[in-house]
Amino acid sequence: MPELAKPYLSGHYTPVTDEISAVGLTVRGTIPPELDGRYIRNGHNPKPGVVPTHWFRGSGMLHGVRLRNGKAEWYRNRWVHTTALDEGAELFRPDGSMDLAASAAATHLIEFGGRLLALQEVNLPWQVTPELDTVGTFDFHGELTTPMTAHTKEDPVTGELHFLSYSPFPPHLIYYTASPSGHITRSEVIEGAGPALMHDFAITADHVLFFDLPVTFNPAERSGIPYRWNDDYPPRIGVLPRTGPAVVRWFDVEPSALLHSTNAYIDELGRIILDGPRYDRTSWESTWKWWVGAPGHATVPGTGMTAYRWILDPATGKVTEEMTDDLVTEFPTIDNRRVGLPNRHSYALAFPGSGRSDWAVVKYDHDTGTRKVAELGRDRLPGEAYFVPGEGGTADDNGYLMSVVSDLDSNSSELLILDASDLNTVAAIELPRRVPAGIHGSWIPDSDLPA
Repeated sequence: MPELAKPYLSGHYTPVTDEISAVGLTVRGTIPPELDGRYIRNGHNPKPGVVPTHWFRGSGMLHGVRLRNGKAEWYRNRWVHTTALDEGAELFRPDGSMDLAASAAATHLIEFGGRLLALQEVNLPWQVTPELDTVGTFDFHGELTTPMTAHTKEDPVTGELHFLSYSPFPPHLIYYTASPSGHITRSEVIEGAGPALMHDFAITADHVLFFDLPVTFNPAERSGIPYRWNDDYPPRIGVLPRTGPAVVRWFDVEPSALLHSTNAYIDELGRIILDGPRYDRTSWESTWKWWVGAPGHATVPGTGMTAYRWILDPATGKVTEEMTDDLVTEFPTIDNRRVGLPNRHSYALAFPGSGRSDWAVVKYDHDTGTRKVAELGRDRLPGEAYFVPGEGGTADDNGYLMSVVSDLDSNSSELLILDASDLNTVAAIELPRRVPAGIHGSWIPDSDLPA
């Protein structure tokens, strides 16, 4: 009997086999005229014939759409041509040393200081051009000699970039900041951190939060991503002051995993509020089976994860944890002008489960505790909903959401633009092919790029 296709290589996730370009895309509706720039989304797309042992090991491919003057000028897709893709390089060389350039570069795409960087957390970033051609690794002018996390935080007030480097070997965690000119401005080894999977972190105006949770390094995991749930590992959230001595205060929390934080901020009582989709052990292990294609994996990834809030009180040392919604959600986003600051609204991708049979985009109002769901239709899978501020708008739902939607029935995809205030469709840009379901991306206005 032939082996069944891996779940991350089939259905909505079936890789495309080539790089193409198309111009003059068909638009249904009206593209807001202030949207001049590029939406670029990253994701795993191994070359034909390559079957990675874990979804996260698939090579990175960028899909971009250029908007200008109310038109969709072009679509193009390009692999990030790293040494791992083109030369088969591995992270660890035969002598045991690390090759930080041997990246899949498949997790995220950000703009910082006018550079476009494709990220994957066990390597250096790879710089690409606005037309998605690969330039090469960017090591912050020789100042970064460790891996860089795929999830960075750009402070909307200072303009600094915050990021981590984590490792199963000491030092387990290093915290960095960088200036828009591309120079490292702070580097701190975080004492007391352990060999946990730290895919994301959070900042407030005054703190940096580290998630030292019970998914830890385990060399017995043979998928190529050597981490497993560890019941014996004490779960903690570390809080580091952004100024002053680098002394971390650790808060004990209930066992859970957190791949993506929604946001963190300081409330009027001086408490630290942290939001994000929480995995318990069952939901983590079910999702891991999907990621590796193990027998008995769920139909879709992410079974059982729910929106949670952690309230850390520095005055008492106590932590309050509560579920804020029972929908199965992941890939949370906010208005990036509110990173580290109080946010009223957030957005997420709702998965099948908890009474739902299809995917959807969901909007949360954290002031009222309510949600609104944009239903997209049967077997249509949206990607992460990226918030773009509207012209002159200051509210964190005054703008647009961008998401690439995969439609299996028609074997097609579109870039959907929703009004963030009511989730109504503003425009749908028809893409020349079905785009595989992916990970993270960004809207890059022309004003953020060098002339």
